[in-house]
Amino acid sequence: MDGNERRENLIKILNQQSEPISGGKLSKMLGVSRQVIVQDIALLRASDINILATTKGYLMYPINQSKAKRIIKVKHTTEQIEDELCTIVDNGGELLDVHVKHEIYGKIETELVIRNRQDVYDFVKKVKEEKIVPLKELTAGIHQHTIQADSEEILDRVENALLKKNYLYSE
Repeated sequence: MDGNERRENLIKILNQQSEPISGGKLSKMLGVSRQVIVQDIALLRASDINILATTKGYLMYPINQSKAKRIIKVKHTTEQIEDELCTIVDNGGELLDVHVKHEIYGKIETELVIRNRQDVYDFVKKVKEEKIVPLKELTAGIHQHTIQADSEEILDRVENALLKKNYLYSE
């Protein structure tokens, strides 16, 4: 199987998944190394195929123009990450990413797909078990999320809930 055929199969596999699939599992399915999968994903993303790389693996992410999106700026402690994320998903929001603006390195961003409490728990567990330093630690706790929801009203509800918990940040 050549590279183009492999990438077509990769797209088919990802399109059939409703949850992220790991690079290791994809490499076994396609009979190549995990590094080849990483390279193929990079090539597909460069050609505007909408693939998210999450902490749990890769996921095709259909662009849905009917969803409302908003970037919110927050600040909290590492111990409050779980509560912040649960507040967002419990109020109907979905976290698409986290990004910080570092004074030397500029914007640093990573994609997240956190839709529900189980995603929150999985994320927090991975941060703890792998001793990952959250991006917010680079900027004294200040960071931003792109939040998606079915309506602007839901995004307002998310913001209000974060405001009540003093997580929203304003300069």
